[in-house]
Amino acid sequence: MVSVTRRSGESLDFVGYTFRYDWDRFGRGFRYLTVVPSEKAVARRRERIRELVGPKQCFVSMTELVEDVNRSLRGWKQYFSYGHPRRAHRKVNVFVVGRLTKHLKRRSQRACRPPAGMTYHGFLTQRLGLKLL
Repeated sequence: MVSVTRRSGESLDFVGYTFRYDWDRFGRGFRYLTVVPSEKAVARRRERIRELVGPKQCFVSMTELVEDVNRSLRGWKQYFSYGHPRRAHRKVNVFVVGRLTKHLKRRSQRACRPPAGMTYHGFLTQRLGLKLL
């Protein structure tokens, strides 16, 4: 049995999650157990995205690349949906959009630009079908 102590500042990393006791948000003096994806799990997901969208993948079509990224993100989201994953999901989303934007810009001698009036984020999610966390 794994026990988590109630001392402040202590946490336990186990199966990709970080378990720790936090104070109540409203200042009532209560402490509760918080479960969030660990920093190590987020770092591993970022490494996996780097592999999927690396410079050696320029020959893969963007639709196939986005499908692979979507599949990878969907599995990660299903596993890390327990607890409070919002910050970890946001970190991964920002990283994915940044890597895919960088990938679009380096695919050819001329950079791929989104249509006029559209950002890279909108282009990736609306036109190419990227599903973020």
